[in-house]
Amino acid sequence: MGNLCTCFAAKPVKKRKPTKRLAGNQQTTVNSSNRWSRIRSTRKDSTDSLIQEQALAAAILFRQHQQQNGSGTLLFDRSTSLRYQNSNGSKKTQLPRSSSSRARSLTDPLLQPHQLVNQDIKLDGIETTHFVLVHGGGFGAWCWYKTIALLEESGYRVSAIDLTGSGIHSFDTNGIANLSQYVKPLTNFLENLADEEKVILVGHDFGGACLSYAMELFPTKISKAIFIAAAMLTHGQSAIDIFSQQEGSNDLMRQAQIFLYGKGSGHSPTAIDLDKALIRDLLFNQSPAKDVALASVSMRPIPFAPVLEKLCLSDTKYGTVRRFYIETLEDNAIPLTLQESMINASPPEKVFRLKGADHSPFFSKPQALHKLLVEISGIPSTN
Repeated sequence: MGNLCTCFAAKPVKKRKPTKRLAGNQQTTVNSSNRWSRIRSTRKDSTDSLIQEQALAAAILFRQHQQQNGSGTLLFDRSTSLRYQNSNGSKKTQLPRSSSSRARSLTDPLLQPHQLVNQDIKLDGIETTHFVLVHGGGFGAWCWYKTIALLEESGYRVSAIDLTGSGIHSFDTNGIANLSQYVKPLTNFLENLADEEKVILVGHDFGGACLSYAMELFPTKISKAIFIAAAMLTHGQSAIDIFSQQEGSNDLMRQAQIFLYGKGSGHSPTAIDLDKALIRDLLFNQSPAKDVALASVSMRPIPFAPVLEKLCLSDTKYGTVRRFYIETLEDNAIPLTLQESMINASPPEKVFRLKGADHSPFFSKPQALHKLLVEISGIPSTN
């Protein structure tokens, strides 16, 4: 017990120097302010860490889910969606809540519940309620996760495609030799549709060229084609023909591009990667930080050969499919001037605009994008 008593023996107390007091409540205010500054700094650090952890966890779970699926095509129809079921078998109808802690900006306003989705969407009379989502260059089916949830909750069926060498598709991007090979998962999907079944194709970025290719092959299986900040080509054009129009005017794109030479430095490039340090400014300048983090660990190189390939598009096939275009007004990758140039060269049936949207509106303006997709799905034929 002697040692124990020694441990708790009283230590001599030093006399404290008298504190100079500030007038009024000034001292309390200063101490409180300093303490609050430390708390805010700690919270900011933990918030940034949490955002990164959430994004990494989302990417890992997404990859594990697809590996279990064992397929390059992601089917998110209502029977296999990621929503849970109650014990009585009924599906929950509540939308997943965002865990983002960032402050809302004018480009991403806090919407009221009645604005989040179209509560009274009427699907009767619509030619098809099946959306097929095609990602852009470097992206994968993972980028549509918000759009998938919103469309499903509105009663639509949704399929998201991983093109060859994209997303969790295991093929090496450097080995893709042509557009046909790159688009194979999409053309296989359309080919296997039931007789008389039609879908609404949605394409983003280079996915627009993939849409056009599929429209030429399967015009009777496509009810509408929606181009979102996408390459909308004319007959005999390639994507590089379109993108070269902005050469010299888009320094950010040129700085971000990293050419890969899978066959050796003496050969032509096989793929294009994007500098991770620049993708926020290029692709996600209006998007939430957690979505940028998700993209930074999920994006893959863009195959180069398909970008060079010129399309053969005919009036009797491609020209029979109804086309719609959604412009993104804050786009740093495909500027509005380039989008309008494509629209003027081959006018679609109707053009829509997304204010405050960057090149990735499925991240930056998911609610507004959803409402436009629903609106376009209900536009009746003029015939």
